[in-house]
Amino acid sequence: MTDIELNWKFSDDLVVESDALSKARQQSHELGIDAIAPSVGAQTAVIAAATGARSILEVGTGAGVSGIWLLTGAPGATLTSIDTEIDHQQHARANFIEAGIPANRVRLITGKAADVLPRMNESSYDIVFVDADPQSVIEYVEHALRLARPGGTVLVAHALWRGRVANPTQRDDLATGFRTLLTEIASSRAVISALSPVGDGLLQITKLRA
Repeated sequence: MTDIELNWKFSDDLVVESDALSKARQQSHELGIDAIAPSVGAQTAVIAAATGARSILEVGTGAGVSGIWLLTGAPGATLTSIDTEIDHQQHARANFIEAGIPANRVRLITGKAADVLPRMNESSYDIVFVDADPQSVIEYVEHALRLARPGGTVLVAHALWRGRVANPTQRDDLATGFRTLLTEIASSRAVISALSPVGDGLLQITKLRA
């Protein structure tokens, strides 16, 4: 194991997840959902807490792992989460309840993000978390930046896509798409961004105030 891999493992092992999170993570594995790593979850919770988030939008509900982490950092926030799989959302809803999250703080929308996002109000969310169909990540981030309020933050999970993005010899569509996204965001003057290498990568984009 390389030093970098040891760092990743240490970062994940350092995080203590609640029983509700552990259950949601196990269900994610059983359902074939690639849930965010514990270290990524902890980082999203810190960002949610630091920004004092009150309104959070999530693209990709899964079994609720990322949603629980976000609301751990911002327990007073309202979470709106989009997913195509109603079965996944049913698991997520149960896991939110087990985590002690009031039902009125979670709104689950079943549908394709590409259809739902264009109908949502712009500049309405403190945090937009993107963890869905990687083929559409650029489109989702464009919507997320429109929907985030000035000063709000867009978080993109799996931004290093299984270690393929950092390797220039990897030219498949997914690696190229994430690489294009990272390059364009880094050169934009409308945002400030950072790429964390924890887990499978977490891209953090804060929308600058005009």
